[in-house]
Amino acid sequence: MLLTVDFQNIHQVLRDLYTEMMPLCSNMTGVAKGLAGFGALFYVASRVWQALARAEPIDVYPLLRPFVIGFCIMFFPTVVLGTINSVMSPIVTGTHSILETQTFDMKAYQAKKDRLEYEANMRNPETAYLVDDAEFDRQIEELGWGPKDIATMGGMYVSRTAYKAEKAIREFFRNIVELLFHAAALVIDVIRTFFLIVLAILGPIAFAISVYDGFQSTLIQWITRYISVYLWLPVSDLFSSILARIQIKMLEKDIENLSDPSFIPDSTDAVYIIFMLIGIVGYFTIPSVSNWIIQSGGMGNLGKNVNSQTQSAGKMAKGGASTVAGGAGAVAGNIAGRLMGK
Repeated sequence: MLLTVDFQNIHQVLRDLYTEMMPLCSNMTGVAKGLAGFGALFYVASRVWQALARAEPIDVYPLLRPFVIGFCIMFFPTVVLGTINSVMSPIVTGTHSILETQTFDMKAYQAKKDRLEYEANMRNPETAYLVDDAEFDRQIEELGWGPKDIATMGGMYVSRTAYKAEKAIREFFRNIVELLFHAAALVIDVIRTFFLIVLAILGPIAFAISVYDGFQSTLIQWITRYISVYLWLPVSDLFSSILARIQIKMLEKDIENLSDPSFIPDSTDAVYIIFMLIGIVGYFTIPSVSNWIIQSGGMGNLGKNVNSQTQSAGKMAKGGASTVAGGAGAVAGNIAGRLMGK
């Protein structure tokens, strides 16, 4: 099977990796303290000299800024990262609980739909032998060995083979799309973890540089970018929850139709595959959505590159879908033609 990979385990590995890499922030603290010390010296000396030159009283309050930044650098993992992560963690936990609830409901509805679809096929004598081995064997045993019965028996074998081949092709393509869907979510999580680790490890350097005149915006930019990237995970969980909810609505409609004894089920899974493709494209819009929540400069090129990659992936997925669908149609048509020829 294509989906034997435990994607939840990989996401947990990425979270553990972020936690394990956090102590590396301390390695940058020494360098950052030196940079911040020189910056604080020049910052305070410049303003004191200007006040003395103008014969003005010295305003002490603005001079406290480099010392506060130095305090944040000294206790960066605890004061800065610990505070931000503590504030943002409830958001991640809340959105993930929503996702788990929707996913559980979707699995329950999917199991109910599969059971009703099986029962609907069993009610129809023309499709019962296709989905049930015992029913197929029973109908074969009821046939005799006359020319007409042998022809009917051969047609049943060919129809059952065509049904299994078409089902296998649909299942294969469905697994491919699901694999790409989970891979898109994993790509976003890997990039998010990489950005957070880089921002966290080099954060003390960014704080130290912000002490110097002309680089004060570095501090605000670092905070906004860190929070924006941190929000990728809750936004991703919300997007997955929305997709799961849409699929639940579709399953509820299918269950309602399957409850009608006269309804003939359609097992093409076309709508499900379409929503998986939509999900693949939608995952790569998560950085832009997070940037709407908290504006962070310098993230525009990332969104541009991700969007271009998304368009390429969409074209490839569309081409793959057409190829597989065409192949499935060719196989089914070939088998049907042979059956009619007999």
